[in-house]
Amino acid sequence: MVRRFLELLAREASAVEFEGPIIEARAAGADPAEIERLEQAKVEALRVRALLRRRARREAELSALYDTAGDLAALRDLDAVLEAIVHRARQLLGTDTAYLTLHDPDRGDTYMRVTDGSTSAAFQALRLGMGDGLGGLVAQTARPYSTADYPADSRFHHTGTIDAAVKEEGLVAILGVPLRLGRRVIGVLFAANRSARPFLQEEEALLASLAAHAAVAIDNARLLQETRNALEELSQAHRTAREHAEAVERAARAHDRMTSVVLRGGGIENVAAVITEVLGGRLAVLDDRGRPLAGDTTSTSPGESEGIEPDPGLLEAAQASRALGRTVRRGELLIASVDVGGEPLCTLVLRSDDADERILERGAQVCALLLLFRRSVAEAEGRVRGELLDDLISRPGSPGLADRARRLGVDLDRPHVLVVARHEGQRERAAFWASSQAAIRHGLAAARGEEVVLLLPGDDPGGLARRIAAELTASLGSPATAGAAVPGKGADTGAPGVGAGAYGEVGAAYREAQRCAQALVALGRAGDGAGAAELGFVGLLIGDGQDVPGFVASVLGPVVDYDARRGTALVGTLSAYFASGGSPSRTAETMHIHVNTVTQRLDRIAKLLGDGWQEPERALELQLALRLHRLGHTTSPQSVGNGPI
Repeated sequence: MVRRFLELLAREASAVEFEGPIIEARAAGADPAEIERLEQAKVEALRVRALLRRRARREAELSALYDTAGDLAALRDLDAVLEAIVHRARQLLGTDTAYLTLHDPDRGDTYMRVTDGSTSAAFQALRLGMGDGLGGLVAQTARPYSTADYPADSRFHHTGTIDAAVKEEGLVAILGVPLRLGRRVIGVLFAANRSARPFLQEEEALLASLAAHAAVAIDNARLLQETRNALEELSQAHRTAREHAEAVERAARAHDRMTSVVLRGGGIENVAAVITEVLGGRLAVLDDRGRPLAGDTTSTSPGESEGIEPDPGLLEAAQASRALGRTVRRGELLIASVDVGGEPLCTLVLRSDDADERILERGAQVCALLLLFRRSVAEAEGRVRGELLDDLISRPGSPGLADRARRLGVDLDRPHVLVVARHEGQRERAAFWASSQAAIRHGLAAARGEEVVLLLPGDDPGGLARRIAAELTASLGSPATAGAAVPGKGADTGAPGVGAGAYGEVGAAYREAQRCAQALVALGRAGDGAGAAELGFVGLLIGDGQDVPGFVASVLGPVVDYDARRGTALVGTLSAYFASGGSPSRTAETMHIHVNTVTQRLDRIAKLLGDGWQEPERALELQLALRLHRLGHTTSPQSVGNGPI
């Protein structure tokens, strides 16, 4: 009977048909165990069916984006490309209609440019003022908006003209995303339904991708029109016109090549190689903080190779490029920088005497799209890794943990170290950094408030904690403090592949690493990293906000001050006394002094500390204070040696 489920999957049967084998088995009088086995097989088959349907939809989306990119590469008719994009948006989102508006700079509003599925003449001729309706708000704010019921949604400024046209078209649910060229909004792409429905985040992302293609198509058409106008105006200057045409052709070829590289799965390095080959010179691709991603980043100091080295001047020029939306020249360097939502994404720096700035700008846009894609993939994978780590910490008995880890390339049978890194703000950057580290090192990461948690392969908690603290501090530009612990061995939670190893105790290791990080902060070691074993019981006893110097002064202060004033060694004698189990003779042997000297020093300590200093509770406090004093948490220096009593 289980074979029947495979047959149903093979012919893409509906979900209700998967109940058939179970109904037949019950009719045939199958025993409960067989029915239960068939129920489990049905659940797994439906899960596979859902996965196949999601993949089929994703393939359709990627195919549509691929086709759109092909249309742009062979752009001849702007209307045809925009109509294809709007039609694909309607098909992929499964909406009743889709349409596109463009900004009219002369009238200061937006007008309907292309529609698909529209039946109303009034709607097809509609114009939207800036801030009016959903589309006017998208055009004004450059942010996507959606509503499941537009007529009843009070977030938008309703006007009689817009509401009448929307009512005539019968639209209810609307999603709109901006068409952007650099920092300018040139229009809005919409998908709408004639019945109430919410729009998913994936649908918004897909529509935004299509909007990006539409913006590129419009920009290409603008560039081509500018070329035609230039050729008409310079018809008498054949040489100038010929040079301009060659430059445009060169830009088109470069754009085609870069697009082809991206479609073949190439990365930043491949795009940089195409730009360098086309434009010549030396090229560097920098990330949002001016660090090299690809290209030539060698030093420009005299006597060394003439490459490109990021410096504050370059970062200022990159900021100017983003503000102007074009290439900026700084000496013999051309700088093109791209941002997303005001956040720097990447910067291209070209050393060349004469180069086509538009090719460099196109290259910057292509690199930015690649980085955005990588970031989206990393964020999606980071969420999955974070959910798994949260389950290991909070719900270690959940079924399927080992299988989920295996699908992420994480081997839970290997030794791992759990690291808790506390930081000061910049949660998004810290979470992205942790997610990237987890993916690179085949581990897991999760963000929890002002801390990130990592479960990474290894067996050296102290070394890993220090490395994580240093690298995260460098990434954030502010101190990050990391504590680490190794999940305990031998715990059994009953979860397959988890309980047999160390990972039933991930929650306990998390709490231990968290206390370790808190102890480092309390000890004044913010920005450092350590394992729990390195701090011993001291780290476990210290909590947030403890006055460590004050504690040492209240318990051990008279002895420390006496040593500081007299140059004696009472603190050292007291430490040796406790270490020798309270034996004056063994203390004398340890310190290489006479036992009478030890007795005299202990008498002096008793006078300074008062009666009862050797009582168990008081002795424990003294030993803790001595330990903290040796770690440097005191306001008075400690003398060392066998000085006067």
